[in-house]
Amino acid sequence: MADAYVAGLKLLARRELSEAQLRARLARRQFGEEDVDAAIARLRREGALDDRRTALACARTEAHVRRHGRLRALRQIEAMGIARGTARAAVAEAFADLDEDTLIAQALERRLRRDGAGAEAQRPTPAALQRLHRYLLAQGFDAARVTAAIRSRLKVAEHED
Repeated sequence: MADAYVAGLKLLARRELSEAQLRARLARRQFGEEDVDAAIARLRREGALDDRRTALACARTEAHVRRHGRLRALRQIEAMGIARGTARAAVAEAFADLDEDTLIAQALERRLRRDGAGAEAQRPTPAALQRLHRYLLAQGFDAARVTAAIRSRLKVAEHED
């Protein structure tokens, strides 16, 4: 158990991991199931392993650093093996002080700049609008908000002409 505990501490020292991630990594290192269970219980008891803290750190990174939407942050946290309820609470807390419409508008502008500031950026083709919509949905933003942001951006572009 001591070896699995030390290995777990070393893994957690490098980065925040969920219980499921740590369990999988210790198992890959050929530790027995009993040793892994004991090490995880001890790490949890000592506060070194906390799925809520891990979920919140991931949600904050997705929101503030990567500038992704709620849905993508939620998917990312759940992919770490964290329970859906814990993931939802972390996402709600991380996004509480953010204006998602502003995030969508910023992502939209970044994508339009990346694709070029030519005529298509001012008057995108229907195919370009579909690609843009899919891109923003993949970033984890709500479909209704994405549609509203694209329409708003098109109206602004029309008034600039």
